[in-house]
Amino acid sequence: MWNILLFTAGFLLLAVLLLGIRVFFVKGGKFPSSHIGDSKPLRERGITCAVSTDARERSEQTTNNRYKNLD
Repeated sequence: MWNILLFTAGFLLLAVLLLGIRVFFVKGGKFPSSHIGDSKPLRERGITCAVSTDARERSEQTTNNRYKNLD
């Protein structure tokens, strides 16, 4: 039983260290962003985050409605 617990704890420690090499050992290091809008290949294809797209469309609708009300 203790062997399994020690093995699991060691495995988790190793996984965290390997995932955090950039954060722990590089000066000013940080985890890479997983946000869709921060990915250069996706931006080049015109793929954006759904939340950002929704906010932009709502802003455009609001702007269009303001100009329609001025006429």
